[in-house]
Amino acid sequence: MDSVPSPRLDPGSGTARFPLLFPAVEAVAQRRTTLLLSQTSDELPAVLWCGTAPGQDGVAWDAEQGERAASSDSAVPLLPEHWRGWFGRPGLGGHRLAEAAGTPPAGRDWAPAFTLDSALVEASALTLRARDDVAGLALVTEVESLPGGALRVRHALTNTGPGAYVVDHLDVVVPVPSRAREGLDFTGRILHERTPQRRQVIDGLWLRENRRGKTAHDAATLNTVGTAGFGFATGEVWGVHVGWSGNHVHRTELLDGILTIGGGELLLPGEVVLAQDESYRTPWVYVAASDEGLDGLAARFHEYLRSLPAHPGSARPVNFNVWEAVRFRHDTAELIELAELAAEVGAERFVLDDGWFRGRRSDRAGLGDWWVDEGVFPHGLTPLVHRVRELGMEFGLWFEPEMISQDSDLYREHPEWIVSTGSRTPLLERNQLVLDLSRPDVVRYLVERIDTLLTEYDISYVKWDHNRAVLDGGSGQTGGAPVIHAQTVAYYALLDELRRRHPRVEWESCSAGGARIDMEVLQRVQRVWTSDMTDALARHSIQRWTGQLLPPEYLGAHVAAPFSLYTGRYMPLDFRAATAFFGHFGIEWDIREASTEDRAVLKDWVRLYKEHRTLLHGGRTVRGDTSDERAWTHGVIAHDHSAALMAHVQFEDGLNTTSPRLTIPGLLPDKEYRIRAVRPAAQAAVSRADDIPPLPEEGSLMSGAALAHIGITLPPLCPLQVVLLLAEAA
Repeated sequence: MDSVPSPRLDPGSGTARFPLLFPAVEAVAQRRTTLLLSQTSDELPAVLWCGTAPGQDGVAWDAEQGERAASSDSAVPLLPEHWRGWFGRPGLGGHRLAEAAGTPPAGRDWAPAFTLDSALVEASALTLRARDDVAGLALVTEVESLPGGALRVRHALTNTGPGAYVVDHLDVVVPVPSRAREGLDFTGRILHERTPQRRQVIDGLWLRENRRGKTAHDAATLNTVGTAGFGFATGEVWGVHVGWSGNHVHRTELLDGILTIGGGELLLPGEVVLAQDESYRTPWVYVAASDEGLDGLAARFHEYLRSLPAHPGSARPVNFNVWEAVRFRHDTAELIELAELAAEVGAERFVLDDGWFRGRRSDRAGLGDWWVDEGVFPHGLTPLVHRVRELGMEFGLWFEPEMISQDSDLYREHPEWIVSTGSRTPLLERNQLVLDLSRPDVVRYLVERIDTLLTEYDISYVKWDHNRAVLDGGSGQTGGAPVIHAQTVAYYALLDELRRRHPRVEWESCSAGGARIDMEVLQRVQRVWTSDMTDALARHSIQRWTGQLLPPEYLGAHVAAPFSLYTGRYMPLDFRAATAFFGHFGIEWDIREASTEDRAVLKDWVRLYKEHRTLLHGGRTVRGDTSDERAWTHGVIAHDHSAALMAHVQFEDGLNTTSPRLTIPGLLPDKEYRIRAVRPAAQAAVSRADDIPPLPEEGSLMSGAALAHIGITLPPLCPLQVVLLLAEAA
């Protein structure tokens, strides 16, 4: 983590003074998300203000201005408390159980009043410790300033009193300026992840709950509020993301003119009951602000993810996945033929998807039996792995560790290993049930089987799937009481143990496509499968909006067959390849059926991706605001402003007869840039043949200012065409 100057401290005390600007005044010029905290007595500090800079033109408040602001009656405690006059959803919901007959009844200590013990600032972290001796509770709140300019916040609650304390919810909440009266979050379903939905912010509590036992297709992902009409490049916006792969909530509340956003884990009844001296810690809740619209907000999260030890880097290898080519029809000779063609077009990694293990000839059987199917692979995977490695490619393998089929040896031996409520068997989804990872014997089994395979074969990549929601999420070990929290924690521990044993393996998070995408799983994986939808037209929106949280190098994006497996719609090869180009590029197509000419075109796209992947996976994502949804622009700008690679995507025939213009923001205004079109611009079909403006010739020069404000005139394109333009500093 990069170093952030400490806020003002009392000399020699090591404790923070209030009002306190966090991060420090000196750091505000770096366009960080900043909180102004105030404390008027011994209660918990309150947040007076949250934003990118506490003043105009990035000029920070001085101490005197901060003292005046501390008198504001719109401040919100870092944990909103009922006793302080907060009539909205409290930050903590819980109560104490009765100890025994004749003792005080249940329901006590539901409205704690915390007092501050200490406030310690160390480098980029602020730690607040508080207690309520009457309620028998202690609270620790951590606030971290992250690389890229976001913050993350979490609470830890300890039961210091006698008797058990039930935690119903514990949320992180921050206030934002009330001028943010428009909201944006996401919904979706399988094959249509992260569909944006905008709304007006009105009085009351807006609560999005994710109850599917994992980060689901319809999860909010990122809850954003902003000034009216905010777009990709304009407006003030504030965003919150709950970094948790289980049940969770996002919240927006407007109460008496005070606007707050936040979230936390969604706890099922009785899921967290603290005995004396036991603690519960919330997930990290990520908070970011931007005065540069949604692209500025995205940059906060992208730069943080690029700072993680698990980040994959910018030289992302070209994947070839066999799923849409063969599905469950596995044959060594056929797979080797595909591997040879994949290597010929330039693939660098070959991934064997679902269907390789014992009894898995369809999706109705085999999950849990993690042995190579001897009937399909009589010599194991060795011949295939050896040939793939001989061709210069890495070898990857698909698993779905948390799932079990009823038609499996594992289920016949251990039917008690499933997640269930009481004695009933949950409804099937995708012909499978969920293994109870809260059981140590289940985790030991999975570690042994997966570790054995990763040791036996030269596997450098694992696609980890989680295809169904968790229904009836209880455990036989707890009499059917809910274990979604324990299941989520155990998933992290399982993946962490396998990562420890196999540090060179790269991991992909797949969950029936693009579910289970969140900041906590991204602490551990190098790639996500953005969606099972490989229809390039539908994929544009999914990738565009998943990119609000994740940078392009995480977003698995594949060139599929000409006719989509899921929509039946035909897409030209250049359009399919240009769509995958702006993610982690791969191929998922039976290229034995491709013509020699198409394989040559695909090979050229692979070459182009390799040439530009450092820029694609290291620069700042930009997306053009438009009033015409028939065409979009998007691209990547190098952080040193030396280059930009932009796409103009024509979905349908244009509304107007005039030629479109593509602008490129973010370059140096006084610097000249050479502009050139890269494939497929030279072959792009146009919607009319007369008076067609030419594309920029090789070596054309334009200033950064002209590119940002005037742009480049493009030929009017036919539907499903893309123009790629590269600008490089002269």
